[in-house]
Amino acid sequence: MTSLIRHITIDCADAYTLGGFWAEVLGGSVAEDDHPGDPEVLVTAPGTALLFIVVPEAKTTKNRVHLDLQPQDRTRDEEVDRLLALGATLVADHRFPDGRGWATLADPDGNELCVERSAAERERTSA
Repeated sequence: MTSLIRHITIDCADAYTLGGFWAEVLGGSVAEDDHPGDPEVLVTAPGTALLFIVVPEAKTTKNRVHLDLQPQDRTRDEEVDRLLALGATLVADHRFPDGRGWATLADPDGNELCVERSAAERERTSA
């Protein structure tokens, strides 16, 4: 018998606000019974679930685990722009002129994430 991942849990300062950000990022939704001020908020999206839990301490170092996002209906650069408009910040830019690479961003709570090329972009550069 094996296990499966039920959801990925992320510590944060404001579970509802950060959950709302990630629901927008992933095209998902915050659970109907979650509200501002709740200590836990569940976000469900196609293929994944994220659980945000309020903790008293702030993030102080680089994440040991982070999420790598692959845009499904836009380019990597369009997705980076969309996430920046939602409240993410650019941490490091690893994009190359030939189209390879990724961008490292931070969500509004400072958790790092990477935006990689879309499948369509990967196919174009490997041909």
